Formats: sequence, structure tokens, C-alpha cells
Amino acid sequence: MSLVKRTVRNALVAAGTVAVLLSSTTAYAAEKVYRLKLAETWGANFPIFGDTTKNMAAMAEKMSNGRLQIRIDSANKHKAPFGVFDMVKAGQYDIGHSASYYWKGKVPNTLYFTTMPFGMVAAEQYAWFYHGGGMELMEKVYGPHNLLSFPGGNTGVQMGGWFQKEIKSVDDLKGLKMRIPGFAGEVLAKLGASPTNIAPGELYTALERRTIDALEWVGPGLDLRMGFHKIAPYYYTGWHEPATELQYLVNKRSWDRLPEDLQEILRVAMRLSAYDMYILNTHASAENWSTMKKEYPNIKVMHFPDDVMAAIRKANDELLTEQAANDPLAKEILASQAAYLKKAREWTLIADKAYLDSQAQQE
Repeated sequence: MSLVKRTVRNALVAAGTVAVLLSSTTAYAAEKVYRLKLAETWGANFPIFGDTTKNMAAMAEKMSNGRLQIRIDSANKHKAPFGVFDMVKAGQYDIGHSASYYWKGKVPNTLYFTTMPFGMVAAEQYAWFYHGGGMELMEKVYGPHNLLSFPGGNTGVQMGGWFQKEIKSVDDLKGLKMRIPGFAGEVLAKLGASPTNIAPGELYTALERRTIDALEWVGPGLDLRMGFHKIAPYYYTGWHEPATELQYLVNKRSWDRLPEDLQEILRVAMRLSAYDMYILNTHASAENWSTMKKEYPNIKVMHFPDDVMAAIRKANDELLTEQAANDPLAKEILASQAAYLKKAREWTLIADKAYLDSQAQQE
């Protein structure tokens, strides 16, 4: 065999070997399994909220053909329901599921991304997140902490809470010990109340033992199983959380380690599971409200008196002005929300509200 032929043959053999190695490497990379850990604020098997994380993890695993696997640790395991921010930031967990306004004591501007009193309803708020600049503003707040934040499920309009005594005037708010997080807690504090935040698993005991006088949780979809109606007969309609959006927190380093296709799969799984939660909570609230009316007719559904609502609204507006004046980023976020609310609400009123009003007139 001539030198030329041997050289060609050896080159072909070498090329074939390289091709096999590359093929094996590519196949190995494609089959590599990425295992992430998620910490949630909720207890084990907590309905609706806990269903959301399970749905997300299952979708991510299925869409990735098993390459993306997410282990969920509930609050009873990691023992820190309000420590999710710190654990994900530190890399102890790759993902968290909680609510942005829980971190207002650490990073004040986080509270605006859950919901705001008298603010947007769910459809308006989702539109703001994805098309009105909300995601970009959230990145400004969470980026410096090595975190990404994504919408993680909406409850829609929440009820105003369970009260052991009727609220007849603004004076009844003074000294009121109430579990109510977020900006709404600051509003009530301005009117003399004593707001506090308590982990979900401790709410019933706190209300039963009169550690608190009132609490707001979510609505019939989640409130019925908690048993609040047994110890607090007054159930007030809401003003404080018109579109409560939970969140997925993701450690930026964990995110960057994922291949681009798995990043997109995780993004889609989070987004779809968030929407699924909104649907599930709507269904559960409809079912449970029907049950509550039939089985617990002594529940007194109440609206806050007009003078109380006027005082609450005034306190809210004053606090918003203060927040905007003291923090340029808060000012930017609040201005973005206000502008989008004004635009979107015009359509909501001429569409949804007009439809509901027309139906009410016919009943």
C-alpha cells in the first residue's frame, strides 16, 4: 500500500473515531440529568399552592424527557417558611416558591410584585408583568441579589379576612391585632392597627388563642379547610389584595448552569403552572363558597363601612406618595403600575364590569 493510500486510510479511521467520540459525547450531554431543589413556604401537601409546585416539577420533567428533575422541600422539612429568599440567594436551594411581599423587611421594593391595595386585578396584572414592563422592573429589584423572579400563581381577588368582632368604624381598627402582610399591613398600621405576619401552619392556633384578633388568608378555596369560620364569624370582602401573585425565585447561578433548552422548559413550566393555579383557585373558591353557604349559614359576610374604606384609601395614597418620594426605584415601579392600571382598567370597565352589571340587572 502506498504512503498516500495509508495516509488517507488513517485519516478516515481517525475521522471515524472522532465522529464516534463526538456522537457519544453529544448523546451523553443530551441525556445528562439536572437535579434542582425547590423550597416552598407552604407545608407538605398544602392544597392549591403546593399543587402548583408539584405541577411545575412534573411538567418540567416530562417536557425535558427526564433531564430536568426538581425535588420539592416543604416548610415542614426545611423549617424556614419565611427563609426561602435567603436559602435560594445563598444557593442552598435552586428554586423557591413563596410570595414577594414576604421579603419587604429585607428588600422593601419586593413587596410591589405580589399585589397592591386598590390595584390591578389578575388579568391586568399578568398583562403588566409580561407586556407592561413588570418583569423588567422585577429583574431590577432581584438581580442585585443573584436572583430571578417569575410569576408563580395568582389567587385573584382575596377576601378581606376573618374577624372576631364587627368593624363598625375606624376606631375599631385601633389596636387591632391582625395577620396581614404586604403593603396592606402598613396601611392598617397607619390607622392604628397592629399587623403581623404568621406562617400558614400557625394561623388557626393564633386566632383561636386570641394572639390575633383577625386574619386574612386567601378566600373560600383555601379558607374553608383552615376552619377559621369556627372561631371568627365575620368574613369581610376584600380591598387589600386584588391579584395576589405568588413567585418562583431562582438562583441565578443555578439558572446559568442549565442548557438553554432546559432554561426554556423551566420557564414554560413555571408560567403554565402559575396560570393553572389561578384556574384551580377559582374553581376551589366557587365550590367551597357553595359549601360554606349551605353548611355554615352563620358566617356573616360583611363589607367594610364607607367611612372605614375612605380612611383606608386615604392612608394608602399617603403611603404610596411617601414610598415614591423616598426611593427612586419604588417611584419607578409605582408609576409603571399606576400608568398601566389606568390604561387597562378602562378596558376592564367597558368589558368585564359592563357585562357583569348587565347580568345583575337581568337577575
